[in-house]
Amino acid sequence: QVQLVESGGGLVQRGGFLRLSCAASGITFHDYIMAWYRQAPGKQRELVANITFATNSNLADSVKGRFTISRDNAKNTVYLQMESLEPEDTALYYCKAESIWRGTFWGQGTQVTVSS
Repeated sequence: QVQLVESGGGLVQRGGFLRLSCAASGITFHDYIMAWYRQAPGKQRELVANITFATNSNLADSVKGRFTISRDNAKNTVYLQMESLEPEDTALYYCKAESIWRGTFWGQGTQVTVSS
């Protein structure tokens, strides 16, 4: 059974930081591109960042310079370090595992709320 379990969300003030974690089980972790998406109320889910097994990463323009994605292949975990948080970053953050051969899986999400 595949599980992606996010953690680390919470309520922070503008300018604060959070570190999200996503622990994967039931998959061969190195076969998957791992990604973080977010969805704010009334908006579409959007890609925040993704990272390959070889740690090649991409970040959305809106978070470049503030967020960092990383993965620990030994721990089957992907991280999203978020700094200089803004109220516009408030959203439900989802972890995604994607493989063109093995399919796509989503976590349940972790809420990030940034107060002004």
